[in-house]
Amino acid sequence: METPANTTVKKSSAGLGLFAGEAIIPEQFIIEYTGDRVTATEANRRGGLYLFEVTDTLTIDGKGREHKARYINHSCVPNAEAEHDEETDRIYIRASKKIRPGEEITYHYGEDFFERIIKNKGCRCQKCASSH
Repeated sequence: METPANTTVKKSSAGLGLFAGEAIIPEQFIIEYTGDRVTATEANRRGGLYLFEVTDTLTIDGKGREHKARYINHSCVPNAEAEHDEETDRIYIRASKKIRPGEEITYHYGEDFFERIIKNKGCRCQKCASSH
């Protein structure tokens, strides 16, 4: 397993966010999305905003505050992406571009989540917030 990047949780434009504590280069491993591994049925029963659908039958519930990847906010112009390791059904967050120390780490939550959850409330990512 690769060593995670140095990160810190602090206030962002969308509430709390995860920020780089060091320079991060493209494709560098940042953090693993962790939490309870539950069935899709159990995830639907639990509900919540920290559910990461891995497969049709497996979801990671990252609601516990000890799971730092849960603080990564959505962005329409992200600097990271979620990668599904199909052998282990784990989710790794990797940089998709250079991230400066102190910069917020973001990824796109996917079209389904965006349409169902974010669009109705209004996107609060830096790109969308600065265009209002």
